[in-house]
Amino acid sequence: MSESTYYTVVPYIAVVLAVGVGLYRYYTNRFSYSSMSSQFFENRVLFWGSVPWHYGIVFILLAHFLALIIPDFWVSLHRDSARMMIIVLIGGALGFLTLLGILVLIVRRILNPKARAVKSVMDWILLVDLLLQVIAGLYIALFYRWGSLWYEYTATPWLVSLARLEPKIDFVTPLPMIVRFHMINAFVVIGLFPFTRLVHI
Repeated sequence: MSESTYYTVVPYIAVVLAVGVGLYRYYTNRFSYSSMSSQFFENRVLFWGSVPWHYGIVFILLAHFLALIIPDFWVSLHRDSARMMIIVLIGGALGFLTLLGILVLIVRRILNPKARAVKSVMDWILLVDLLLQVIAGLYIALFYRWGSLWYEYTATPWLVSLARLEPKIDFVTPLPMIVRFHMINAFVVIGLFPFTRLVHI
């Protein structure tokens, strides 16, 4: 598969899988559509993983979403150097919070036999891929300065072109490998969801 294929075909395959397989599971095996809570097996460690993960990932995704739907406002926030620095610091802190959360959740699954028992192979694959996605995002935030700003001139136009069914990979291909991985792996995560217990999301 050529590099251009990753950025023009994989996003559509991921969305089709997420919607198609998700609906299929919902109508043919609705019981599998719910997430069996591992809270019944162990609650204390779950709290220290679940809370940082959920707070971190929700605000990070919200920032990505706002930058996509109201790009002019997002760019205006970065016109002041002080505000830009605050955004970078908050983003980094949320990244570390998210990383802490998912690491605790993974370690808990490994060490707790009862919690481990309810995890399928695909659940583990998704967890590892989510971990890689968080690490990549945090690496970008730390080592590629002002990523929250140039997101508007790379990821946003690429995503808009995908939505218009006119993929423009020129916004993606010149970027560093870790950034390209982070962008395409986001769709891989979406494509994996319907094959796991997290399909209800």
